[in-house]
Amino acid sequence: MLELRPTCEHCNKALPPASTEARICSFECTFCAACVESLLDNVCPNCGGGFAPRPVRPAHDLRGENWLGKYPPATRVRHKPVDPPAHRQFAAAIRDIPPEQR
Repeated sequence: MLELRPTCEHCNKALPPASTEARICSFECTFCAACVESLLDNVCPNCGGGFAPRPVRPAHDLRGENWLGKYPPATRVRHKPVDPPAHRQFAAAIRDIPPEQR
């Protein structure tokens, strides 16, 4: 079950469950689209993987009790701002490799 983390790990922008701005890596590291595009170059600073849009969990019980009311989003904020020069150095060698080949 995805945690649906509440904010961008870098800039701390709110990313509520219905946000279409949330991006996640395969380890659920969560960043906003602006940080992924302008700072991270689609390279997760924690694992080196790529990002995908985070799915939106239904707000209402449409079927089988699979909704926000039964599975609420996480509340723990993980604010770990990225050091831009260090990330540029880390990402330089892998940002041009498609995420599925890293």
